[in-house]
Amino acid sequence: MEQRTPRDRNWLLVLDGLPDPVSRSRDFTRRALTAWHWLPAERPTVRDAAEDVLLLVSEVVANACLHGGGPGALVLDCTDERLRIEVTDANPHPPVAEATGSADPGRPGGHGLLIVERLARSWGSRPGATGKCVWLEVPCPVAGPGAPAEASGRRS
Repeated sequence: MEQRTPRDRNWLLVLDGLPDPVSRSRDFTRRALTAWHWLPAERPTVRDAAEDVLLLVSEVVANACLHGGGPGALVLDCTDERLRIEVTDANPHPPVAEATGSADPGRPGGHGLLIVERLARSWGSRPGATGKCVWLEVPCPVAGPGAPAEASGRRS
């Protein structure tokens, strides 16, 4: 179930019990980014930011699937300055990043939060009524939702 605010700055996707939540979350996020003029992106900085967001959404939703008992909801909250991504799950324990070098670089898995730490401006978690919410923020590479794409200081 999708819900949007009148100005389409806040998008909600309820994932609880849906099959293939990672793909559904990516598709939902791609639609939001398109509505906010992040996609299709002619400027490399905007395109790179959109690709980073899709990867980040995939990582936090996959982590909720693997470690949180399944994702509850995905929230995308876009302002002129930043995009905030929130994913809820049923596990009350905060996420823990693998220690540097402890994940086997030749095997999949164990790198999700390292990717989040590298690409997000900030991230964290907070307790919820029945679990937690993992959130992260990235700078907005456009002048604002609905505005033409303009680069505005994406972190390197």
